Amino acid sequence: MKKIAIYGKGGIGKSTTTSNLSAALVMLGYKVMQIGCDPKSDSVKNLMGGGRIPTVLDLMRGDNDNITLDNIVFEGYGGVLCVEAGGPTPGIGCAGRGIITAFEKLEELHAYEHFKPDIVLYDVLGDVVCGGFAMPIRQGYADNVFIVTSGEMMALYAASNIAQAIRNFGSRGYARYSGVILNSRNVANEIEVVQKALEEIGGSIVSVIPRDGIVQSAENDGKTVIEFSRDSALAKCYIELAEKVMQISGGGGY
Repeated sequence: MKKIAIYGKGGIGKSTTTSNLSAALVMLGYKVMQIGCDPKSDSVKNLMGGGRIPTVLDLMRGDNDNITLDNIVFEGYGGVLCVEAGGPTPGIGCAGRGIITAFEKLEELHAYEHFKPDIVLYDVLGDVVCGGFAMPIRQGYADNVFIVTSGEMMALYAASNIAQAIRNFGSRGYARYSGVILNSRNVANEIEVVQKALEEIGGSIVSVIPRDGIVQSAENDGKTVIEFSRDSALAKCYIELAEKVMQISGGGGY
């Protein structure tokens, strides 16, 4: 079982990227579990026909003793196993607590042994890499970490912080930093801007996802691009990304 974390600042398109990556991996024949680790709890909605699923944290606020895997793991497009960690009541509690709670509950219920996924993808908010948000890159949860960024300053700033956090934990034998996924925003000379930033951040561009209106059209229909338009050029980009991610994850990181 390969465990891969996808990090990025809020609004950079990491959930769109992760969901399309999950769908592409299914097309390549893998059994995938996607775990949303963002308080917005919208990581898997385009794998679930645009609908939201109950979060682990919401359920645990109720009858914690009677929660089963059927309550928290839902089958989405192509058989992707979908989980949302959830977040706290607005204004109360730690946003990272949902991640910690979800991981503990999945382990308690032996989710990985039961479903036996080939790949687990963690979709993680990367604006602040502390507490629960750092869980996927420590304690052996993720093997490889990819960062979604664009050529925008704040996205690259967040990427730098995430890469530093990974290096700090990597020195203890945890997750490996495995490069960035460039989710294009049509910034002038965007590839060159990101490559220049990577001279300081480290790593390289794993894949470039071009900006394309088909993403919004697919999401308006509650679908990934893979499901919405499998033969489109952008769908092929996500399939190529899936192939590269698997190649890197099998052969180590930077």
